[in-house]
Amino acid sequence: MQEKIKEIAARVRELRELSEISVEKMAEYLQVSPETYEKYESGTEDIPASILFEIAHRLQVDMATLLTGEEPRMNIFTVTRNGKGVSVERRRQYKYQNLAEKFIHKKAEFFIVTVEPKLQETKPETNSHPGQEFNYVLEGSLKVYIHHNEIILNEGDSIYFDSNYEHAMEALGEEPASFLAVIM
Repeated sequence: MQEKIKEIAARVRELRELSEISVEKMAEYLQVSPETYEKYESGTEDIPASILFEIAHRLQVDMATLLTGEEPRMNIFTVTRNGKGVSVERRRQYKYQNLAEKFIHKKAEFFIVTVEPKLQETKPETNSHPGQEFNYVLEGSLKVYIHHNEIILNEGDSIYFDSNYEHAMEALGEEPASFLAVIM
C-alpha cells in the first residue's frame, strides 16, 4: 500500500512539474497549505480521493492516469467486470474501486466505496471538493455527515449533494457498508 501511495505521489509531482505549476499555485487551487501539498507529493501523507480528483482536473489528465500511470483509451464504452476495477485504499476507513478508469474524457468518476465499521467513537475525518456527488447504498447502513447534518442511509437509499461542503461517511453496525459514488 505504501509503495502504491509513493507511485501516485511521484506521478502527481512529475505531471505538475511538466505543467509548470508551482507547489504554491497547486496548493492554492486545492485549498490546502503548501506544506500539506508537499506531504502529498512526497508520499508521506495519503492523498484523499477528492483531492486526487481535483489534481487530475487541474493537470487535465484522467484520474486513472494518476492511479495507474496509464492513459485511458476507450471512447465508445468500457466494461469493468465484478471486482476488477482499479482498487485504491485512500484512507484506512475507505476502499475505492474505480469502475470506469479506462474511459477517456469522463464527465464524472464512478466508484464502489467500501466503508469499514468504526474502530473508535470519533466522528470520521471530513473532506470537501468542488462539484457534486451522488451516493447509492448497495449494502449495509451508512451515517452521512454533511454540513452540520447527520443522515442515516440504508440499502437502496441515495443522497445527492454539493460536495463543496465538508462531508464524511461511516458504516453503522459491525459490518462494512458499500455504496456507488458518482463524483461530478
